[in-house]
Amino acid sequence: MNMMNPKILVVEDEAPIVTLLRYNLEREGFEVLEAGDGEEAILLAMEKGPDLILLDWMLPLLSGVEVCRRLRRTPETKGVPVIMLTARGDEGDRIRGLNAGADDYITKPFSPSELIARIRAVLRRTRPASDAETLQFEDLEMDLAAHKVRRNSREIHLGPTEFRLLRYFLEHPGRVFSREQLLDRVWGPDIYVEPRTVDVHIRRLRKAINIDTESDLIRTVRSAGYALDRPTAPA
Repeated sequence: MNMMNPKILVVEDEAPIVTLLRYNLEREGFEVLEAGDGEEAILLAMEKGPDLILLDWMLPLLSGVEVCRRLRRTPETKGVPVIMLTARGDEGDRIRGLNAGADDYITKPFSPSELIARIRAVLRRTRPASDAETLQFEDLEMDLAAHKVRRNSREIHLGPTEFRLLRYFLEHPGRVFSREQLLDRVWGPDIYVEPRTVDVHIRRLRKAINIDTESDLIRTVRSAGYALDRPTAPA
């Protein structure tokens, strides 16, 4: 998988939505392929080897669910992650999509930033383990292979939750995440944790990565959430 410019196959028959998706995906550095129906989607998926497929539920000729089933039965495409796009919010439909082999599910209308975040999360989950790497922001560095964190060459010891939290921030520098989004991405959607728990872990993370002479890299955005960001100079 090319993690610098992942290739996204957009399977959608509504031109305005395709235009919107292409604009937002290309702005984030993704390469975009398009298919207007299920048959074309399956052919393109086999020929072009996309890194992820955005698949609309309501398609001409073949439904998105049937396309997903066929992709999963085909050796060349069975490992390609699929996110289903749908106007259906019914829990039963969501389960049908996931049972057909979808990796995630997002209901229209959705915000482009939410969709991009979901795409990145699915790509991370399906990335081969051999893609070990180093994440860096300012003078903070995370070695994923060695499971170590350093700032200015000083080794930082983090608990498992703080490590996952920092990793998520390092993968999305500058973006503001609400407590609920952090709970979903870091703790997982199936684990019930009070949103205020995030504040406790943020405090622990801040204490670990910042010492008196260092700038605070975690920004609190009032009534919105938190971000890993460059500190603003004092007025």
